[in-house]
Amino acid sequence: MKTNFTTLVAILMAAISQATAATDTEHGKNLVKAHCTSCHDAGMYTRKDHKVTTLNGLQNQVRRCETNLELKWFDDDIDAVINYLNTQYYKFGEKS
Repeated sequence: MKTNFTTLVAILMAAISQATAATDTEHGKNLVKAHCTSCHDAGMYTRKDHKVTTLNGLQNQVRRCETNLELKWFDDDIDAVINYLNTQYYKFGEKS
């Protein structure tokens, strides 16, 4: 019985994690649409010579833009934007 409970908890945790990631990505998408596209379109992320070439570089660029625009986002907002841009365009892998 304990194994079944442990398995059920593991399945539920995985489902919650996937739902959170989907919500996080959608939140990031909404923030990008609301704040980032006023300066540039998606071509910024898809051009061959983009300056962002690593996940760390993406994190730094998102924070730089957030600071320059004085958005006062929470860390969760910044992480959501990084997650969205990475998932949608850059595909650098998992955030550490």
